[in-house]
Amino acid sequence: MIRSEILREIAPILNPHLVVCNIGLPSQELHMIDDNERNFYMLGTMGLSSSIGLGLALAQDKTVISIDGDGSVLTNLGTLPTIANNVADNYILLIIDNGSYGSTGDQPTYAGKLTKLENVAKACGCENVVVCQDVDTGAALQAAIDSKQMTIIVSKCDSGNIKLPVITKDPVVIRQRFMDAVAS
Repeated sequence: MIRSEILREIAPILNPHLVVCNIGLPSQELHMIDDNERNFYMLGTMGLSSSIGLGLALAQDKTVISIDGDGSVLTNLGTLPTIANNVADNYILLIIDNGSYGSTGDQPTYAGKLTKLENVAKACGCENVVVCQDVDTGAALQAAIDSKQMTIIVSKCDSGNIKLPVITKDPVVIRQRFMDAVAS
């Protein structure tokens, strides 16, 4: 499976929750699959989905799921010790690890070579780290939601992109409708 197939499969699980989605193609794919006011699409800040999601989880009680890529997490490795040291049991970080920088042309990342993000997360002090294969992502995500414990899921999948248009919604509109969803 590639990232877009995983997103299509987990969209019903994501739907009732607040979702902060990684910049570029992951946001475009989620927008195409299930655009709704509970999705916050990152449009210009690579590596910050996990940080923004954690902050949101710490600020309120609703479940927050950050969808990030291995390339983005590698860009902002400081997020993992920050997550480990600021536990929010309503927070889940789903790292879709396809071993590539998908939005810029599938150049290989170090996660596709020797670096294992699950080991990095554990070394940073994250207690609940789950590794799964692409086809098991939905079950792993639902289990993490049901556990009500902060969880990091590393979902291993194939690299590859589908062609789709950019998100044409104004970023201010995306932000406002998401803020309204958080407040409701």
